[in-house]
Amino acid sequence: MTKKQLIIETVSVSLSIIFIIAAFILGKVIDPNALIVIILFGLSFVVGGYAKAKEGVLATIKNKSLNVEILMILAALGAFIVGNYSEGAVLILIFSISGVLESYATSKSEKALTSLLKLAPQTALLYENGKEREVQVADIKVKDRVIVKVGQMVPVDGNIITGSTSLNQAAITGEFVPVYRGPKDFVYAGSINIESTIVVETTKDPSESVVQKIIDFVKNAQEDKTESQTLIDKIEKYYVYVVILIAVLFMLVPPIFGWLSSSEAFYRGIIVLVVGSPCALVASITPATLSALSNAAHHRILIKGGKHLEELIGLKAVVFDKTGTITTGVPKVVRIEAISTLDKEKVISILYTLEKQSEHPLAKAIVDSLDDKYLLSDIETKEISGRGMEAKYNEDIWQIGRFDYTMHPEMQEKLDRCTGLGHSIISVIKNGEMVGFAALMDTIRENAKDVMIALKNLGIQSILLTGDHKFTAAAIAKEAGVDSFEADCFPEDKVRKIKELQQSVGKVMMIGDGINDAPALATADISVAMGTGTDVSLETADIIFMNDKLENLPKMINLAKRMRRVTLQNVIFAVSVITILMLSNILGAFNISLFTSFSITIGVVAHESSTILVILNSLRLLLK
Repeated sequence: MTKKQLIIETVSVSLSIIFIIAAFILGKVIDPNALIVIILFGLSFVVGGYAKAKEGVLATIKNKSLNVEILMILAALGAFIVGNYSEGAVLILIFSISGVLESYATSKSEKALTSLLKLAPQTALLYENGKEREVQVADIKVKDRVIVKVGQMVPVDGNIITGSTSLNQAAITGEFVPVYRGPKDFVYAGSINIESTIVVETTKDPSESVVQKIIDFVKNAQEDKTESQTLIDKIEKYYVYVVILIAVLFMLVPPIFGWLSSSEAFYRGIIVLVVGSPCALVASITPATLSALSNAAHHRILIKGGKHLEELIGLKAVVFDKTGTITTGVPKVVRIEAISTLDKEKVISILYTLEKQSEHPLAKAIVDSLDDKYLLSDIETKEISGRGMEAKYNEDIWQIGRFDYTMHPEMQEKLDRCTGLGHSIISVIKNGEMVGFAALMDTIRENAKDVMIALKNLGIQSILLTGDHKFTAAAIAKEAGVDSFEADCFPEDKVRKIKELQQSVGKVMMIGDGINDAPALATADISVAMGTGTDVSLETADIIFMNDKLENLPKMINLAKRMRRVTLQNVIFAVSVITILMLSNILGAFNISLFTSFSITIGVVAHESSTILVILNSLRLLLK
């Protein structure tokens, strides 16, 4: 429901209240059956009930089946027919108030989701031939350049070609600390420029940007129904007819046997329409689901729909990729070794100087772990394509990378120890002999071990599948605390293992972030992409951890279990209230003590109060 619609409904209810109050006052002053009193009750009925009546009729035409709104309108009309004008008007008023509260609650539960729909700007400043002009973002093409000024939102995914700045990427990553971006750096649409003007060259069609994929994700989440909601919708379709049938039988059968007068039977039949209406039952699932999805979105967990959250309840195993999932994907230097006859500082200087000229990913880890005090100035370096870096220093030839070499006797034991721990090795070669090396290790994500313990406590297996060799896999598995691992896995091996787990234990989740994870993500019952991942993983995943935090996993599973508890409470409560009210109506009809005063007004208040309580119970899922 839009904000405008909510305002219109609120105004309608307010006017309805005014008409009812006026009718009651005039009824006391003059005559309860005076024409002006009946007209005021009628105005209250029409003004308060118009929106719900319209909604019910349109839904009936569209779905070709009756619904809750039609039941309540029929009940109110019945009350008017038998002359119970005040009760008919009160019934519509309370039903309308309940509807407004439900709309407000739904709006509140969707707040974190709908706020994500505002991530992408609609216009951009296109930069052509030294001039700028405002255009629609949808009209921007790959290779187009856009200007992003301070305070503006980046409109496209692309690379900075002019300028440098700090960006707030919280909308994408959930991280509020600004990040520096300079020439050639990639920037996300939806980031906010907070420092200086930049020019960005578009690398993706705006419809394919990460932020647009997030928006599509959110839209799907709002439209997608859980299996429970689908079941309730099916029940409602037939349940409404059952209630109408019971009401008609209540109106016809007792007078035939002389149990009740025709007027009393008709009145009690109207009460059946009121208290038998499945309002609370219908509201028992959707608000809870939207509240849970909104809670997840607040924690930067995007879920494609409620059914994926519901599926987490029966989860039996979680399969993790290594790089970028259990580990950060950022290697660090854990040790540097050199033969005893060489100055270790010299080996470090050679290593640092050569790697500073290299574009290899591991080279960056070396450079980041050291500093310029190790930089040699009087050295000639060159890159050997497909092999690595080479330099001449003090008449010696030094090499780092994939070169042929002989192993210095001292090195073998140290090397074996590091490879046994799963370290990646960068060899330092002097005149064809390996005389030193740097050992690097991918860093385990913070709280990874706590996550595995939490999964174990939930009765869920954890499995690591990685393309790395067994020493690295074993070291990572031990440090992270996963239950089991498989190394040297190709994409098809991951798919095979997931299928085996599905056969042996049941429902399986896969968490990954790379292109090679896409087949496994598609095979798993539930798929999760870490961070913004790749385009392929975003398309395939059911869930995205936007802030790249692995600890979201147990939070999400516990949220799913909370959602199940709340929906179960709602359904049991709704059915119990309907049962109690129906029995109270029957007992009241036959003058059973304590129930003789059971009226439409009591039925409406009790029935609609149960709907409001169900909605409020669902809103508890918004609590962090």
